[in-house]
Amino acid sequence: MRYTVEINEEFCKGCGYCVVICPREVIKLSEGMNKRGYHFATVVREDRCIGCKSCEYICPDFAIFVYPKKEGG
Repeated sequence: MRYTVEINEEFCKGCGYCVVICPREVIKLSEGMNKRGYHFATVVREDRCIGCKSCEYICPDFAIFVYPKKEGG
């Protein structure tokens, strides 16, 4: 099964917890900044996501959501 990882860049404060906890290196911190001046988390390898939701559970800002991809559009 494939998963979608959505990150609300404006909620993210760049703590990096999601980057550290992800077992598949799906997320990294962006070089860009959000409106609050933080390097926000960004998805770099969504195809590697196993849907464990560790990033979603650890995010203190509720900025990350993981859910199964809908098949067939």
